[in-house]
Amino acid sequence: MLVKAYGSAICGIEAITVTIEASVSAGINFYLVGLPDSAVRESQQRISTAVQAVGLRIPGKRIVINMAPADIRKEGSAYDLPLALAVLAASEQISAPVLETSVCMGELALDGTVRPVKGALSMALHARECGFKACVFPLESAREASVVEGIDVYGVTHLAQVLDLVEGFGGVPALEPNTSPTRPITSSAQIGPVADHPDFSQVRGQAQARRALEVAAAGGHNVLMTGPPGAGKTFMARCLPGILPPLSGTEAVETTSIWSVAGIPRGEAGLMSIRPFRAPHHTASVISLTGGGSSAMPGEISLAHNGVLYLDELPEFPGRALEVLRQPLEDGIIQLSRVRYKVSYPARFMLVASMNPCPCGFRGHPSKECVCTEYQVQRYRNRISGPLLDRIDIQLQVKPVEVDDLIPEQANLLHARSSGALAEPSAAIRHRVEKAREIQRERFGNIVGIHTNAHMKVDQLLRYCELKPESLTFLKQALLRLDLSARAHHRILRLARTIADLDGSASIELQHLAEAVQYK
Repeated sequence: MLVKAYGSAICGIEAITVTIEASVSAGINFYLVGLPDSAVRESQQRISTAVQAVGLRIPGKRIVINMAPADIRKEGSAYDLPLALAVLAASEQISAPVLETSVCMGELALDGTVRPVKGALSMALHARECGFKACVFPLESAREASVVEGIDVYGVTHLAQVLDLVEGFGGVPALEPNTSPTRPITSSAQIGPVADHPDFSQVRGQAQARRALEVAAAGGHNVLMTGPPGAGKTFMARCLPGILPPLSGTEAVETTSIWSVAGIPRGEAGLMSIRPFRAPHHTASVISLTGGGSSAMPGEISLAHNGVLYLDELPEFPGRALEVLRQPLEDGIIQLSRVRYKVSYPARFMLVASMNPCPCGFRGHPSKECVCTEYQVQRYRNRISGPLLDRIDIQLQVKPVEVDDLIPEQANLLHARSSGALAEPSAAIRHRVEKAREIQRERFGNIVGIHTNAHMKVDQLLRYCELKPESLTFLKQALLRLDLSARAHHRILRLARTIADLDGSASIELQHLAEAVQYK
C-alpha cells in the first residue's frame, strides 16, 4: 500500500514541502531514499522503538520510503514523526485520512515522547501558503507556530496523542492563534533577547554620547564609540536595547523565524517582543558572524536582525570578519554561496562598535600618558578599513568620566541631580524614540522593507530630506572641508532626518543638519 505524509525542509529561513511516500509490500528490507543525511537514516531505530511504546510495530516486510524532492538534502531528526506515521498508515495499522492535509514534524524519543524541532514558524507559514489545513508539532514548537492564522496548529507531547489526532479521535485541541508578541517568561536561566539590560540613569556624565545613542536608536543608525578604557563605552552600548521600541508585528515574525531556524532558546513563547542584542567575542570567525557551515545556519548578523550587533574592541576582530559586514550594512541581507547550498538570510541590524584610540588606550587622555608610537597608533587604526567606516553614521569620541560625575547617589543625591551627574532614565528616552519611530512608520508605511530613516534609498532621500538653501550651502561646505564621500553625504541626510523627527519638525532645519555633520 502506498501512503503519503508531508513534512518540511528549511532553506535559509524559508520552508519547502517534503513529500514522504511510504510503500509496504512483500519481502524483507528497509529502504530510505531521497538524499537523507545520517540523522534521518538513523530514524529507523528510533521509530521502531517508539512505535513499540504505543503497542504497534514496524512490519517485517519490504518498506520503501522516498523523501521528495530528491535533489534537496534532508537533514536532522525532525522527520521521525512523519516517517513513522507514513509507515504505520502504509502497513494499515492506522487509518489516517488527515495525513494528506497536514504537515507533521517532530523527533521521537525511544519512549514515544515527541521532542521540539527547529523552524516551526517558517514551516507553518509555508504550510498555510500551500493550502494545508493543519500542522502537528511538538508542544514547545507549536506554541511558536500558533501565531500563524488561517491554519490549525496542534501541539503534542507523545506519539499516542499524534495517533489519536490523525485517526480522527481528537483529544488534542488546536492552539489558539496569538499574533501579538508575547511578554518574556520569567526565569533566571533564560538567555537571548529577554536578558536584562542596564538603565541609562546609571550612566554618569557622557551627555553627548547619550544624545548620540538616542539619535541612533530613533533612526536605526550605526555607531562607533572611540575612547579610553573605563569611559563607559561598553556600559552605554548595553543600555541601548532599553531605549529601543518593541518589535512590530512584521519585524517580530521575521526575527522569530531566524531564531527558530537557529534553534536558540529565547525565553519567550510565541513571537519575540524584545529586539535582539548580540555581542560576539572578538575571536569570532567569519562563518560565526555571517552564518553557513556544513549545514546552513544563521550567523550573528542574522540573529541581530531588527536589533543590535555590538562589537566590542572592534580592531581586535579579524579583518576578513569585519569586511564581510559591508554588504549586509548596505543591503540588509547576507547571501551565502557554498558548494552544497545557496541561501539568503535577513541581516538588517544596528551596528554598535567600540574601540580604544590606540593600543594602550590613553592617547588624548587628559591625565594619563600614551606610550604608543605614531606607527603603532596608525597600524592599530588601519585595522578598520575606510569603506567600513564610511558605512557608520555616527563616529563618536567618548571622553573619560569626570570625578564630579561619579558622586555616589546615596551620599550626595541632591548635588548629583543638580549637577546633571544623574542621567535621564531609559524609559524617558524610549518614549521620545518611540515617537520618532512612529513618525517614520507613517512615512514609510507602504514601502516594503523600510522601517527607519537609516534604511532610506537614494530616491527617498530626495523626497523626504529636502534642504533649504542655507542648509544646502552649509552641507556643501562641510562635504568639501571634511572630504566626505557620496555615501557619507547620504548618511548625513538620513541622520539629519532622524534628528528632525526627534525634534518633531516636518522639515530639516540648519541645526538638525549641523548636529548630523558633527557626528561624522
